[in-house]
Amino acid sequence: MATPEEMAASMIANMPEKTGKPLDAWLGIVAKAGVEKHGAIVKMLKTEHGMSHGFANLVAHKALEAGGATQAGDLVAAQYAGDKAALRPIYDAIVKAVQSFGADAELAPKKTYVSLRRSKQFGLVQPSTKTRVDLGLNLKGVEPSGRLEASGSFNAMVSHRVRLERPGDVDGEVKGWLKDAYGRA
Repeated sequence: MATPEEMAASMIANMPEKTGKPLDAWLGIVAKAGVEKHGAIVKMLKTEHGMSHGFANLVAHKALEAGGATQAGDLVAAQYAGDKAALRPIYDAIVKAVQSFGADAELAPKKTYVSLRRSKQFGLVQPSTKTRVDLGLNLKGVEPSGRLEASGSFNAMVSHRVRLERPGDVDGEVKGWLKDAYGRA
C-alpha cells in the first residue's frame, strides 16, 4: 500500500493532466485569491475552478504548508528584497531548471530559503549574502569536486552546496547536479 507521501506525489504528478495546471500554478491562484483557511481554499477551488475535492484538498494543504496561502509568494519576495534583489534572476534560473524535470517537482518557500521537493527534499535555494545564492543539493555518496562542495556547516538538510553569483552560473553542470538530486528524491 502506498504511503500518504507517495499518494500525494502521484497526485501532484497527475495534477497538470487532471486539472490543467501544475501545483505551482494552483498555489499562485490560491495566493492571489487571498484565501487563508483550508476549508475556504477547498471551496474556492471546487466552485470557481471545478477542481475535484481530492485535488482541492491537496492544493489547500500544500498552500498552507508553504507558510500560508498568502505568504508563499511573499516569502520568496522577502528573500530577494532590498540588498538581495539583484539575486532574484539566479533563483528564477534554478526554478526554471527544476520545473523542467517534471510536474512532481515542488517548491516549498520557507522564511529564509526555498525547499526543492519531489517525494522528499532534494535541494534548497538560499540567498546567503548580498552577492551570492547557495544551492544545497542532496547527493549523498557523490565526492565533492570543484564548485560542488560538501555542505559543511551550510545546512544539515543537504549534503552539498554550490555557490552562485550570476544567473549564468546555473549552467549545464549545475543543472546536471540538480537533475541528479531530483532523480534520487
